[in-house]
Amino acid sequence: MPRSTDRFLDIRRDPHSGELLACGGDSEAHSILQRAGFVAVVRLHESYHRAPAGLTEDEESRLATEAVGRLRAVGYHVDCHESFDTESRPAAYPAMGASVSHLAERLREATDTAEAADVLTELTAPHDGILAGFSEALGALGEFFDGLGDASDPYTAGRLRYLADEYVRIIHSDLAHTRERLADRHAPHPGRRACAEQVPDHETERSAVCACPPPPRALPAPAPPPVGAARLRR
Repeated sequence: MPRSTDRFLDIRRDPHSGELLACGGDSEAHSILQRAGFVAVVRLHESYHRAPAGLTEDEESRLATEAVGRLRAVGYHVDCHESFDTESRPAAYPAMGASVSHLAERLREATDTAEAADVLTELTAPHDGILAGFSEALGALGEFFDGLGDASDPYTAGRLRYLADEYVRIIHSDLAHTRERLADRHAPHPGRRACAEQVPDHETERSAVCACPPPPRALPAPAPPPVGAARLRR
């Protein structure tokens, strides 16, 4: 089976500008690059990562070497300048976002409204829920910008507080309402009942191993339109 091109990256200096660039990879690789210190550049027809402004060449080399080691430690294929090559494979630890992604997995496996409500509680709990912590982090970041010193920093601080007070508050209110509705509902999900792995006595197919219904069939692709259907109107 051919390997996905998303598992390949290139980290080297641009031959024309001398800028340290990292190209390729998937979203996991991009997270690793940013945790190593790279800055994401997203444009209309391309995206890549660059070193932060103001670093010395030695600092950029250390950044690139760290990124190469981290990426290779989790199975990425990294082509790089020989000065960035390293045998180091730093240990990878679960990121904080992984716990939130785990909530998505719990929702995909939920078999009734009570289980789904439990997951939403982790998001919406007023004291220690994820959204409460996110709002607090935005407020702390606003405080950081308040004392940073540039003319635009107070505006940035105000914008961050606005996001916490308006957008996060609306999301929290909507999800909390959804959570309460689920908690009151007490209903199994009709398409996700738990499998008892038992075959009833009346089952006629001797090959059956459980009583679960078969998965839904994929809808056939629509037939192409007639040749003349795409003719332009005069």
